[in-house]
Amino acid sequence: MGRGMKAGKRPKPQGMGGGNMQKQLQQVQAMQRQMEQIQAELEEREFTATSGGGAVSVTANGKKELKNLVIDKDVVDPDDVEMLQDLILAAVNEVMRQVDEVSGQEMGKLTGGLNIPGLM
Repeated sequence: MGRGMKAGKRPKPQGMGGGNMQKQLQQVQAMQRQMEQIQAELEEREFTATSGGGAVSVTANGKKELKNLVIDKDVVDPDDVEMLQDLILAAVNEVMRQVDEVSGQEMGKLTGGLNIPGLM
């Protein structure tokens, strides 16, 4: 038995008042609306990354859809296709990293750094 408890008595539930639960539910719903708004804004935003000193440039949106790919004609060498492939991969990976980083920062502002599964 807990300290200060008498036989046959149960402790009173703490923090389970109906008003408190309603307030918490409203806060969660408001946060959800804010998250949806941030997500929609991020999806419209564009991110650009380059590789090879600007020889390859990639633009993607917040949905991680590639919107533009620019390849400088000077890096197109039929004898060195692997270098061009590496430059494209580097630029694409960097732009995707940027999308993830900015998305995480924006959602982190809302969640206060809480790690909520399913977010970004």
